[in-house]
Amino acid sequence: MDFPFDALRRRPDLEAPELQAWDAADLLLLDESADDRRRAGAGELVVIGDGYGALALAAVADGARDVRVHQDALTGEQALAANAAALLPEADVRSLTLDADLVRGARVVLLRLPRSLHALEDIAGLIAAHAAPDVIVHAGGRIKHMTVAMNDVLRRFFHRVDVTHARQKSRVLVARGPHDGADPRARRQQHPGLPIVCAFGGAFAGTSVDIGTRLLLEHLPPAFPDEVVDLACGTGVIGAFIAMRDAATRVYATDQSAAAVASARATADANGVGDRMRVMRDDALSSRADDSARLVTLNPPFHIGAAVHDGIALRLFAEAGRVLEPGGELWTVWNSPQRYRSALEELAGPTRQIARNAKFTVTVSTAR
Repeated sequence: MDFPFDALRRRPDLEAPELQAWDAADLLLLDESADDRRRAGAGELVVIGDGYGALALAAVADGARDVRVHQDALTGEQALAANAAALLPEADVRSLTLDADLVRGARVVLLRLPRSLHALEDIAGLIAAHAAPDVIVHAGGRIKHMTVAMNDVLRRFFHRVDVTHARQKSRVLVARGPHDGADPRARRQQHPGLPIVCAFGGAFAGTSVDIGTRLLLEHLPPAFPDEVVDLACGTGVIGAFIAMRDAATRVYATDQSAAAVASARATADANGVGDRMRVMRDDALSSRADDSARLVTLNPPFHIGAAVHDGIALRLFAEAGRVLEPGGELWTVWNSPQRYRSALEELAGPTRQIARNAKFTVTVSTAR
């Protein structure tokens, strides 16, 4: 395919020599879907899970028109827009939420397989419910991240699922004949002494509460200011816990994941604190002014896709340091082997340890 894949950039997401904006699975998906894509009319191609625009923009370069796209990560959306502006300024690509309008009437769907089976279930059900009866889904990924259970999920919603030959450690599943579709619904779980947790399929950790979050919740301060910022909020467990414990506190929660934001809003509502917990989809805290927060909580991710990388945590530490007013505090829980203490000192302020167990450390950093 005559498309400048090497010119694609990840910005505003982290860029590093070992982090690429496309991979072999993207190329295989495009090759396997070529004939179906070229038969699709304007508005009949949908792309779901495109990392930084490789699938959508290459499809446009190959003749697709009015392409609908959903990317869970806000930085992915922003990178797609930036890559389109730089490489295909006339590209007819629309970013939409994961709902019926995204897939309504679609005849071809390109899907980067999510790691979560629940996420795949949500996506497959949505396509089966609202796409055209003759829709063909090309779902691909790296073999090391694929399981036979993914075939089983697709077979719940499609009469036929075929498996392509592997190439460069990638493979594509092709699903046809949609049936018994369903719109995504948040799953719920009650944890003793903790909020009800709601999660849509793409939310990290689902309805579980990881041991790092539990350790942070056990050691939060006895009193909160009028507003607490919950950075990288995930399913909203920390924010909901704070709002439930102190009826005078409002929570401003952010995450760049669309699934996380939807889950956190559902968690807030399920626990009766939706009126005091504002959940925003944001790239870190880009919508917050400097020196605008008294207390920030953070359980930072340490993965970028499938890669373990500390760049995202360091950026979140810096963002917390930026928005904290002098004397404000960042309460963080992190994997002890990451040894973030010196980074927190530099980026957020003087840092002291509050608690530690076999795997996690809780620290408080005070803004200068």
